[in-house]
Amino acid sequence: MSKDKPTILEREEINLTQSQNKMIASGWGHEVLDNTITEKITYLSDGLKVKGYISYPKKSDKKYPCLIWNRGGIGNKGAIDSFTARGIFGQLASWGYVVFASQYRGNDGGEGQDEFGGDDVNDVLNLIPLADEIENADTEKWGIEGWSRGGMMTYLALTRTDIFSCAIVSGGIANLRCSSDESLFMRRLYEATLGKYKEKEFYERCESRSIVKFPEKLRKDTLLLIIHGTNDERVLPHDSIDLSYKLLELKIPFRLIMLEGGDHFLKKHRKEVDEMRRTWYEKYLK
Repeated sequence: MSKDKPTILEREEINLTQSQNKMIASGWGHEVLDNTITEKITYLSDGLKVKGYISYPKKSDKKYPCLIWNRGGIGNKGAIDSFTARGIFGQLASWGYVVFASQYRGNDGGEGQDEFGGDDVNDVLNLIPLADEIENADTEKWGIEGWSRGGMMTYLALTRTDIFSCAIVSGGIANLRCSSDESLFMRRLYEATLGKYKEKEFYERCESRSIVKFPEKLRKDTLLLIIHGTNDERVLPHDSIDLSYKLLELKIPFRLIMLEGGDHFLKKHRKEVDEMRRTWYEKYLK
């Protein structure tokens, strides 16, 4: 095996305390505890040891479609801990999917440096070959999902492969430069990641991460669901609205759902959003 070939180097099943398991059951359902396994992994990406997670149904008598889930935040802020992983990824696995997620390079003890949509997009794409190592993964069926910064990572990944049948982006960054002028959260985000570069290079890097600048690179055969809260003060709603105009012009199929009063985390709409996500995957992935 080549040194640089993406592969799982370490796997460790997540085992929570009894009180944590009760919270998982209350928040995500008993099916998560009863029917799924979630593991913390170290995998190879561009020769770097990167941290992440896999989650899958316990039953191995059939193959399940694969999903990549992209986290938000920058650095270790926004990293997914074991408890949250057991809930978020276990829920998706309980719906009948094998789930792969990256903490991105340089985070959670991984090697390299988080580049906020630079070479770390490879950490997303390098999850795909890992499915060959999971017994009940259907490596022919793939979906992808991202929230916030993870939405940006999803859009960028979609420009580089046609493997995904469907995608979901919630509160996703679609125009980095546009949002930074109007959202304090976005300004802090880009200053922490791209602020070290000189003006010309800074704008080039911002634009290279903004899907509204090159929407034509998105595949027309990947069914895209975009969800955004109308009261999102972190990644402003017009990110998704502006992108939708571009997609209409290019005749790229998508569905845009703006949830009235929804904040960045869509807290008041969680059940509604979960139902929409589950329905989307069942329609376009299974």
